[in-house]
Amino acid sequence: MTARNELRLLPWSGPEGKPCYLSTDDEAGHLSRLADNIEAVQLGMAAELLDQASDVLGAGGSTAEEMRLLVEKLSGSLRDVLRVAVSRGLLLAVREPHRS
Repeated sequence: MTARNELRLLPWSGPEGKPCYLSTDDEAGHLSRLADNIEAVQLGMAAELLDQASDVLGAGGSTAEEMRLLVEKLSGSLRDVLRVAVSRGLLLAVREPHRS
């Protein structure tokens, strides 16, 4: 059985919002590639959203509703990016032995 620290945190949630993990030795497998692609899309969308946020904040005169929607989108994007960072950090920890 694969140890929990060797599992890959996937960029999507399971039922009830619980995290999904992948146990595989094949980094080029279908699910691994799918997860890589979804992470790339999530990071790209986060970069675009950051540009949009800069535009909205720089323009001034935004309504409370526009700001609420912006914060909502930024929160979701930050959640996705944090999941990618945690996943990649866990993968690095498994691949690189601890240095003393």
